[in-house]
Formats: sequence, C-alpha cells, structure tokens
Amino acid sequence: MQTIDMATTSLRELNETLQAQSQATNQTQWQIDNPKGSHAMAVGLDAPIEVTIKGSTGYYCGGMNKQAVITIDGSAGPGVAENMMSGKVVIEGDASQYAGATGHGGLLVIKGNASSRCGISMKGIDIVVHGNIGHMSAFMAQSGNLVVLGDAGDALGDSLYEARLFVRGNVKSLGADCIEKEMRSEHLEILGALLEQADADARPEEFKRYGSARQLYNFNIDNASAY
Repeated sequence: MQTIDMATTSLRELNETLQAQSQATNQTQWQIDNPKGSHAMAVGLDAPIEVTIKGSTGYYCGGMNKQAVITIDGSAGPGVAENMMSGKVVIEGDASQYAGATGHGGLLVIKGNASSRCGISMKGIDIVVHGNIGHMSAFMAQSGNLVVLGDAGDALGDSLYEARLFVRGNVKSLGADCIEKEMRSEHLEILGALLEQADADARPEEFKRYGSARQLYNFNIDNASAY
C-alpha cells in the first residue's frame, strides 16, 4: 500500500505521482490521507490501480478516469467522475451536482444521494445511485445507463437521446420527450448486472424504465412548445 498524506503533499505532486503510473506498475494500491476537500484530486489517471481517498473531496475528483478504481470514503463535490472513460468510481457518501457528467464509459457508484443534473450529457457511462437524485438528471443523456434506487426529482431525462433510465422510487416529473417504457427481458438483464456490480440490495423487477419518445430528433412544428 502506497500512502500519500495531503497534509504534507501538494495537490500537484499527488496528481503527478498517480498519473505517472502505467500499465506495468506494481504499485497498484494507493491511499490518500487528509484530502481536506481538495479539488481535482486523482484526475486523468490511466493505469489499473486502486486509489482510496480517506475523506471528502471537492469538485471534479476522478475526472477523465481510465482503468483506475477510485473510492471516496466520504462525499464528493460537483462534477465527480466527469468525462470518465473507463474504470470505476465509488462514493461512500453523497455527490453534489452533475456527477458523472459527459462520461463515456466505466461505472460510477454513489452510495448516498446525488444532487441535480446527475448524468447530464452522459455518453456511455453507467451510474448507480443508492439514494435519490435531484432535478434535471440525465439531461441530454446520449447513451449508457442511470440506475436510481430512490426517487428522482423534476424533469428527469429532459431532451435525452438513447440512454436508459431505471428508477425504483417515485419520479417527480419527466422532462421533455422522456416517457416510461416497457421493461423487457434484456433490460432486466442489464439492470441486474449493474445492481450486482454496485452491491445494491434491490431486484430488477422493482424498477421502471424511462427513455426517449424520439420526438425531438428533428424539428416538428407540432412539438414547438417542447423546445
């Protein structure tokens, strides 16, 4: 286990050290002590390493992640796992707004609640939230899966494309062009696999699926009020 204490190490030194790890590294276990809510921690990683941050973080933690498994033993500020490509980010606490924004791949697991705009413009990332999510989540989501074990706020899936949204609890309101859809066997299979990967205590049959009505792909004067 490699340990870095942020009480004596600068943020720049931390990120340079983690970013220097390669595919061939044998230093695969890292622990970050005293994060002090620092911003942009463990960003741009591209190696099969495991990083545990012992405390809460500021904005953009784990951004642009590739391959690494990052665990935040606390809560995360805005933009956690933003533009993630692969790997896994786990937040033991809550996440602030736009968690997983523009993510292209990998898995983001939030054990607590997520604030507004969770999964905004997601492009292939999978997000599993054990608690609730705020308003405008999955806005313009293009692909990937958003799984919510709790409730969803206003305007869920507004203007989304082909992302799949699974919600176990109540949805306060659906956004423009987002509708409830049939839960078929292939969706139950996808959802079951994600719940298992996220250590979520729920059954796929308890969820409803939401997706695009595909009415906003091209301008139609009859839909002008929805734009």
